[in-house]
Amino acid sequence: MKRGYVLHHRQFRESSVIVNLLIEGVGRVDAITRVGSGKRSIKSILQPFQPLIIQFSAKSEAKNLGLKNITQIESAAPAMPLSANSLYSGFYLNELLVRLLSVEHQAEGLFLDYHRALLALAKQFCSSHLRYFEMALLLELGAFPSLAYDTQGDLLDSGCHYRFIADGGFIPVATNQDPSFTHGKGCLSGSMLLALAAQNLQPEQFNQAKGLMRYLLTPLLGNKPLLSRLLFTKKAD
Repeated sequence: MKRGYVLHHRQFRESSVIVNLLIEGVGRVDAITRVGSGKRSIKSILQPFQPLIIQFSAKSEAKNLGLKNITQIESAAPAMPLSANSLYSGFYLNELLVRLLSVEHQAEGLFLDYHRALLALAKQFCSSHLRYFEMALLLELGAFPSLAYDTQGDLLDSGCHYRFIADGGFIPVATNQDPSFTHGKGCLSGSMLLALAAQNLQPEQFNQAKGLMRYLLTPLLGNKPLLSRLLFTKKAD
């Protein structure tokens, strides 16, 4: 039995669904399960942000099938009470995982980062929780630069400013440049980078951190827009 969350599900046949799961100690798992009917239906728990206990068939585990069979699934705890911006943020995290994490990628520790993000969002919305999970995911994918040293091998300095160089890291720059950071333009404060590394971002650092993460995620996501981001846009309208 393993702990997990449903990231996304879609109808497969009249009585079955295919689910994308994030499983503790494993990472992304795609599986098929029967949903049942009446009082035995499991539709109510096959929802995002619902902690689950899942058992896969021994045969699909042994053969390491790309699409595993679920033999038992049940609720492990009440669903995470997400609402408003926290709910949209949860959908955003799920979409990132489905888009960027393949079943072949062994991401054993990412479950805990995801679980912590949901707990934090359930308590109170703060965009910093998204930045910390994005950082964990990018680190898992090998697409996150060092937050310890600059391109010259020196320790990052909270009093300095840096520009990000793709495939290189952070290079020190003069401090009289545009302090905003949007898709590679402008510069980043050393204090923000160190706060991000320590997961201690301050409100005045949120925009810089968001710009950096979008810049790092864009080449991985490609041109297809994230549907979850549209939820925030429609809410703003």
